[in-house]
Amino acid sequence: MSRLLLVALLLATVGSAIGVVYERYRHRQLFVDLTRLERERDELNIEFGRLQLEQATWAQANRIDQLAQSRLGMKFPEADDIVVVRP
Repeated sequence: MSRLLLVALLLATVGSAIGVVYERYRHRQLFVDLTRLERERDELNIEFGRLQLEQATWAQANRIDQLAQSRLGMKFPEADDIVVVRP
């Protein structure tokens, strides 16, 4: 009976040790994945900031005015050309 208990305890100890080793390995894998994903997130945040800056540059009012004048031939109306319509 005590020999059976000793074998059972030995198997439990070995099984527990294998479980600990596996969980440490899994933890390392997950930590590497986390680090990679954080790096990717940081790179995407940098790219997003650049894209926002580019969008702000393209949407500046004076640039839009210049394009409207040069490409479409648009201009601001003169004071005589403005008509106010009242109900």
